[in-house]
Amino acid sequence: MSAPIATPSARVRLDISAGVWRARRRSRRLLAAGRAGLAGLLVLVPVACSSGSAPPTAASANGPIDVVATTTVFADLAKQVGGAHVQAASLVPRGGDVHTFEPRPGDLKTIARAKLLLMNGLGLDDWLEKTITTASAAGTPLVKLGEGLTDVELLPGEDPGTKNPHLFMDVTYTERYVDEIAAALQRVDPANATDYARGATAYQSRLAALDASVRHKIATIPEANRRIVTFHDAFPYYAREYGITIVGTAVAAPGQDPTAAYTAKLIDEIKASGVKAIFSESQFPTKLVDQLAAETGVKVVANLYDDSIGDPPADTYEGVITWDTDQLVGALH
Repeated sequence: MSAPIATPSARVRLDISAGVWRARRRSRRLLAAGRAGLAGLLVLVPVACSSGSAPPTAASANGPIDVVATTTVFADLAKQVGGAHVQAASLVPRGGDVHTFEPRPGDLKTIARAKLLLMNGLGLDDWLEKTITTASAAGTPLVKLGEGLTDVELLPGEDPGTKNPHLFMDVTYTERYVDEIAAALQRVDPANATDYARGATAYQSRLAALDASVRHKIATIPEANRRIVTFHDAFPYYAREYGITIVGTAVAAPGQDPTAAYTAKLIDEIKASGVKAIFSESQFPTKLVDQLAAETGVKVVANLYDDSIGDPPADTYEGVITWDTDQLVGALH
């Protein structure tokens, strides 16, 4: 049922100079040093890391349990499953960039009160795990949603040997995230296990309807028009599942400026492939995609969402997928 794999052109994606790689490594060393200092502050937060299985912990008998997620997307998934039994918070604020986010000392209190921690893994938000590497092995469960899936065909990531972490942009994969969240909530709060099962079932029914809606809408786009350029590599799972070809990305990774040679090759690809629109997310500046548009005459749509929810109507995961799909359909017809 899935469409053929549609990933950015190897010619475009691989044209990254040694200078950019060296800059990226220097940047990561600096980030690691900063995070090491913060990790010392978090040593008192006991966490048991897991990729879908975690030991039970006692839930609060006084009101909803606290679930802390790395992003607003995962916090929303927890809310939809847990309902009134869950109070979900996100460490990365709405509109923030999960890729470059730096945990703050004030996040200690948020993490400390959590009965369950949710992250994606696969390099998207590994900063959370790094801040708690010195913590005790027993305590609050940490569930890696993306790494907990089995029988999943992972697509390549930005660096050699890595995998793209944005599985949740494929609604069928998010249905499986919901299974993981429901199971984790049942372990930490067994008294309400039945309600979590019901919440997951109801939510998955809505997600199945959302998936069908996306397929129907994308099918209305002429096949020759289903080619796009994105700001960064957040949409390959969406593209693969729903029949979109990603010709290239404006940046190899958020926070990394492309070389002139990289951009020149991407411009050539855009012109040669007949791309009708360049898409970017609302949290990123538009200077680079505006430059691509000026060089190619292709329109820019700069109000998509992926790692963060937005304002209504994109203030839930369902709203994000619906919004993004509607923007693609409107621009590609």
